[in-house]
Amino acid sequence: MALIVQKYGGTSVGSVERIEHVAQKVIQYRNQGHEVVVVVSAMSGETNRLIALAKQAQSEPDPRELDVLIATGEQVTIALLCMAIKQRGQDARSYTGAQVRILTDSAFNKARIVKIDEEHMRADLAAGRIVVVAGFQGMDEHRNITTLGRGGSDTTAVALAAALKADECQIYTDVDGVYTTDPRVVPEARRLERITFEEMLEMASLGSKVLQIRSVEFAGKYNVPLRVLSSFQEGNGTLITYEVEGMEEPLISGIAFNQDEAKLTIQGVPDQPGVAYRILGPIGESNIEVDMIIQNVAADGLTTDFTFTVHRNDYDKALRLLQQVAETLGAKSVSGDTKIAKISLVGVGMRSHAGIASTMFKTLADEGINIRMISTSEIKISVVVDEKYQELAVRALHSAFELEKDPNNK
Repeated sequence: MALIVQKYGGTSVGSVERIEHVAQKVIQYRNQGHEVVVVVSAMSGETNRLIALAKQAQSEPDPRELDVLIATGEQVTIALLCMAIKQRGQDARSYTGAQVRILTDSAFNKARIVKIDEEHMRADLAAGRIVVVAGFQGMDEHRNITTLGRGGSDTTAVALAAALKADECQIYTDVDGVYTTDPRVVPEARRLERITFEEMLEMASLGSKVLQIRSVEFAGKYNVPLRVLSSFQEGNGTLITYEVEGMEEPLISGIAFNQDEAKLTIQGVPDQPGVAYRILGPIGESNIEVDMIIQNVAADGLTTDFTFTVHRNDYDKALRLLQQVAETLGAKSVSGDTKIAKISLVGVGMRSHAGIASTMFKTLADEGINIRMISTSEIKISVVVDEKYQELAVRALHSAFELEKDPNNK
């Protein structure tokens, strides 16, 4: 008998009919002899509706009261799902995060899980019940209701799987797994049978929206096998796990891309120790995350040009700060560009194969695409290009590395 934790997102439980469909899937697993814990999100659109109500009542909603309000979305879903399961002859019991005793810190709207008391869930499972838990929420040491931030239900599911030492955590969503890239851009994109935690972390951080990054971090930390499946069609999905001996590692597992970044450049800065901190210090102190960084010494050997990227939402604020820094440092100019896209190749196979970067750069050159910035790590190569070339670049790279072919089916 295996212990399975399943998580169903908002679209999967978006109506009573869909909740009934979930109930049937859960019962199917139970009838196969598995113990099942189900984590659910609020019905699609419900959290946004509640936030809109809050803003009608208070222009900047109080964080504690906002958590009290938006936690009710999942409470509706857990009750309806238990009713649907009972209607079909199986016993089930619902729990809010506080009832399970998912203890979090007190950071309202973006709390982090500290500890989980699995005693009640184990007792229900031993009694043959299906356990249904509200995702996205917990309780702090002062008995305040807290929420984990957007996508927090994924984190709840993985955390419960870790606490219960589950055999697998299954994330049901509106896609049937993790693909080599977005199939809407590359129709030939292939669903991956498996991917490592490392690769999935990179894909999630680089713009792949399949899983919330905190849930992947949690799964990797506690070695919880994670599987992404579709709520709407049958299939094996994608298993996210540690590297498996005996499988051939592909050079590249996937291509991630996003247009959420903007580029900033400060030119003609005196080339002296501490200048990087004087530029980026004020940016960091303003809680603006910096991604890629390039520093070039000018031909005169006395000044440097410093370029970095930030999230596009932070661009205006970062630009104002950089202009202030430029005045202080006596820099020549400040410029920026919001029309950029970051494209990244991800794969653990990079560790043991040379020539991937040169193939990437040649492919882009053959398409007439100019590279603005380059960043590398052990299993990733990222480039910044003009936004208008994003889809062309992704399609060309997907073809160049033959990602539509399964390396294990020769």
